[in-house]
Parts: sequence; structure tokens; C-alpha cells
Amino acid sequence: MKFNIKYTIAALSVFMFTAGCDDKLDAIDVIGYTGVPVAIETVTSESLPGQIQLRWEVPAGDFSYLKIWYYDPLTKETVYKIVSKGTTELLIDETRARFGEYEFNFQTFNANDEGGEIKVVRALSGVAPASYTLVSRSQIKLVAEQLSTNAQEPSEGPIKNAVDGDKNTFFHTNWHEAIPYPQWIQVNLKEPHENFLVGYINRTDNSWTTSGRPSVVDLQISNNGIDWETVGTLDGLPSSAGSEYISTFFMPGKTFTYFRFSVTSATGSSSYWNIGEFMMYDAEVAIDDPETAPLD
Repeated sequence: MKFNIKYTIAALSVFMFTAGCDDKLDAIDVIGYTGVPVAIETVTSESLPGQIQLRWEVPAGDFSYLKIWYYDPLTKETVYKIVSKGTTELLIDETRARFGEYEFNFQTFNANDEGGEIKVVRALSGVAPASYTLVSRSQIKLVAEQLSTNAQEPSEGPIKNAVDGDKNTFFHTNWHEAIPYPQWIQVNLKEPHENFLVGYINRTDNSWTTSGRPSVVDLQISNNGIDWETVGTLDGLPSSAGSEYISTFFMPGKTFTYFRFSVTSATGSSSYWNIGEFMMYDAEVAIDDPETAPLD
């Protein structure tokens, strides 16, 4: 009984104090619009890669704020967004085309947190982009018989030097007469390849100049040696003697048996170019596709 009496007395004391002060408390004023909140009417959506862009028009009537909510099938949670009256757009991230239609609810509120009519909008996400990571590369063994060119210099730098394994020899295009670009090394791979990298080493024995280095290079593939498709372009290439360059990996989405390293311009506005070694690599690439990845 002693425990109960103690807490009963305390409770009565609080009650008496509060009751005695009631007549001194001022009413709390609500700031903002307290009428019936006007509903959002016009909402449009745009499908973006892994996103949904929502846009709406601010209605002519009044309200205090806008609540938007939707079910996210990726996180399996209902997501709530609160935006101010003047907001007219909202970008929804981390969406997926695989889930089909998303259902968005728009509801306006007044300053008393009293909601108006709910506007329901359905929208689709664009396909979320996949990411690609190079796992490993393996050099393709090339021999002179697989190479050809449209611009061989007759006095030096035979094309066989490009794959002889000696960076101190070099391949040189024609400097006796100006052959129009593109000037290329063509490779007959003799078997299908798909994802790849290329590399080369600049000529080593002419350190007195930076001219005559590949400056812009188109990478082209073919399956008959006649019809060619450009699948990548290299630029920003090194110009110092002996510099080694390895490209990023390329994923043409198809196999090919012929390849061209097609130089379209050289440093120093040269009408020719040269390299010490040329390399090609098969690329093993890991793909992370959010549209097909297993769900928890």
C-alpha cells in the first residue's frame, strides 16, 4: 500500500497543478492554410535509365504541402516523400523496368495535416544500366602472316616487326609518298573473338621527336575482311618514344574474325606513323545487370 499511495499522491499533484494552470494557457495558432486542400490533377512521367521522372502542375487552389508515396518492389517497402507547395517535379532513383508499372499516390495537406483527394499515377521505369568490370586479359598470339597494311614504307619498318616481340624494332608507314588516311594494320585472327583490348609500344629509337605517333585510331571489326564496323575510337594517345599504351576493353556484342587498327591522324600532322610493337588481348568481363540480377 505504501508504494501505491506514493504514486497516487504524485499523480494527484500533477493533475492539480495542470488544472490550476489551464486558464493561463493560450490557444496554439496554426500557421498556414487550414481549408480543404485542393488536389493535384495533372501529373506526367518520363522513363529514364533506372529512374522515373515525375512532373506535375501546381493547382490553382491552396494547400500547405504534398505527400507522395509508392511501393518499391526492390526494397519491398513503401517509400514516402514530402515536398513543399511550390515543388513541381521529383526524380525517383533506383527503379527497374523489370517491375513493370509503379503506382504513385499524390495527396495534398493543409496546415492541420488534413488530407485532400488522392491522385493515383502509374509510371514505368527505363531499363537500369548494367555495369561491366574487366576480370582478366590474355594476349592473343599474333604472327607476321596474319598482318597486312595499306601503307607499308618500302625502305624500312616492315609490318612483321610489329609482332616480333622486340620493341626496339619498328613498323613504319610510307614516308616516301603521302598516302591518305586512314592507314591501317589489318589482322586476320582466323577464329572468332569478341570482347577485346588493344595495345602498342611507341618506337623506341627516335626519342628526338614526338611526331609520327598514332593520334586518333578507329578500331574496326569484320567477318569477311570486306565489310567493316567501327566499334571504338582511341585518342589522347602517348607521344613519347617507348611509351606503352593499353586500351580499355571493348564489347562489340558480336564475334569477329578480322580486325583493323585504323589510324586516322598522327602527331605532328605527319602523313605517316610508326610503332615498335602491336598487341591484342581477349578480355574476360564480369557483367552486373540490375534488370536480371537475383532478388533477395
